Amino acid sequence: MIKFPYGNADFYKIITQNYFYVDRTNKIELLEDAGDVLLFLRPRRFGKSLLLSMLENYYDVNKADEFERLFGHLAIGQDPTPLHNQYLILKWNFSEIDAQGDVEEIKQALHDHINGSIKDFVSRYQTLLSYQVEINPTNAVASLASILTAVNMTPYKIYLLIDEYDNFANEVLMAGQSSSQTRYETLIQGEGMLKILFKVVKSGTEGRGIDRVFITGVSPVVMSDMTSGFNIATNIYLEPDFNDMCGFWEHEVAEALQQIATKCQFSTEQVDEALHMMRTFYNGYSFTYETEPLIYNPTLSIYFMRSFQRHCKYPRQMLDHNMAMDRNKIAYVSQLPYGETVISQALNDTDSLVISALADRFGVKEMLRQSHDRTFMVSLLYYFGVLTLSESLTAQGKLILHIPNLVIRKLYVERIQEMLLPGFTIRDEAERVVEHFYQSGDIQPLCDFMTQKYFKVFDNRDYRWANELTIKTAFLTMLFNDTFYIMDSETSLQRDYADLTMIIRPDMRRFQLLDFLLEFKYIELGKHNLTGEQVRAMSVEELNALKLVKQALKDSKTKLTRYRTTLQSTYGSKLRLRTYSVVAVGFDRLVWIEI
Repeated sequence: MIKFPYGNADFYKIITQNYFYVDRTNKIELLEDAGDVLLFLRPRRFGKSLLLSMLENYYDVNKADEFERLFGHLAIGQDPTPLHNQYLILKWNFSEIDAQGDVEEIKQALHDHINGSIKDFVSRYQTLLSYQVEINPTNAVASLASILTAVNMTPYKIYLLIDEYDNFANEVLMAGQSSSQTRYETLIQGEGMLKILFKVVKSGTEGRGIDRVFITGVSPVVMSDMTSGFNIATNIYLEPDFNDMCGFWEHEVAEALQQIATKCQFSTEQVDEALHMMRTFYNGYSFTYETEPLIYNPTLSIYFMRSFQRHCKYPRQMLDHNMAMDRNKIAYVSQLPYGETVISQALNDTDSLVISALADRFGVKEMLRQSHDRTFMVSLLYYFGVLTLSESLTAQGKLILHIPNLVIRKLYVERIQEMLLPGFTIRDEAERVVEHFYQSGDIQPLCDFMTQKYFKVFDNRDYRWANELTIKTAFLTMLFNDTFYIMDSETSLQRDYADLTMIIRPDMRRFQLLDFLLEFKYIELGKHNLTGEQVRAMSVEELNALKLVKQALKDSKTKLTRYRTTLQSTYGSKLRLRTYSVVAVGFDRLVWIEI
């Protein structure tokens, strides 16, 4: 049995109690060469805290006697750097600080956290410190200055580890209130407490006791706000050498699945199937401009493998509930002017999100501004981990960003559903219509709902850019269900692309469900001298008789016949496939045929 450390970021416990650990200690020498003050950004729940814990155990002078036990079997243990076990470790975790309350309460919470870490520091290294460190309950900056004095009287230096340094900014972002902005600005600007604290850290690196600093966070927002007070950090989060510093390679996931297979007595085919599931739902991240293999989300991977091993079947919900709060980040962007456009465009793989470069110089004021450009919104979604860098660039050398995997696609779909189906009654009706379609393949009630209810929302929004992709997105958000289906838009089928495939998850084939393949066409009314009133007045027979509708159905049928053959050869007799061509005549009527 593999012991999967779900929610556990304690390197010492993971190693000494034989938990599953993917070795990243080979990065230590690279980090030492990268600089003395480093800033490393990754999305939430991506293993940053475990990385810091690994560094803490490697460099802590108090852990020297346990170096072989902790690192002897790992990459760095074979060729350690001279700096191992040479530092006094001071560690801050800003996610532990309560950012609620008024300014004075937040300041005190920050003082308390820093003072608490200093007390812990003094307790751990008391035999090495001859100078009496003074703790000032209302002035942690003074406490930090005192500890630097004490350290300077020893032969040692401090390695400062700061986790979730941008937690305050994230709290402001999610609150979205002017009062939150005021509280944050009081802490960060002018002579604010947080800015002064980082000034002292900077001063400490100038021969006053702090030798190295490693900072983690989600976005560069706080560092931008503190440029004048802390301008010494080297940004390494886009460096190719550190693309995999947090996250798993596919072969590492495959090796773990192979061990689970032994316990569950799975066949090779079942292991391959499980790997395909994980690749579809959890793989797809790239944190560098260079072409590198894609990375699996480590938290989601462990969530899946722990459940898979325990029950010898896939988890019913592929999205770990601890990751679900990321939908709030998508909601924030969707509420900005033209934010809905960006969110909808992200769902369309053929309509890429393209920017010249990631924004890395924005503060909370910019985040709370009413208007933002595409670069800001796309960059923020990247830092939040709900977009990732494509392996390729445009012909002009611009960056292409896309949704990394199916579990993140679910978050986008849920946000669009909230925007377009805001009430309980209409959502309940939509759920019943969709469930009927899953089980019977009867597409007419679904098409009726789309034209009579769902598309009505478009009339109240600026959808002048509406096209085939708009229709596809509407159906994708309506039909999306990752509990029962592996759903994909623009599915690659022998170098061609189907608009929407819905293949039943392997573990769900025991239920009365159908597989689906859908192709969409859109006829713009104005280009064909038609009006919505005319189209709504036509019978189904009259619509089908229109030359442009006939041609759209014919083109779609040719593609679907080819796609269907490919899917059947891939999945064989287990496939219960229903295939439809759907033509949208404006937003007023839907015409369909089953192939």
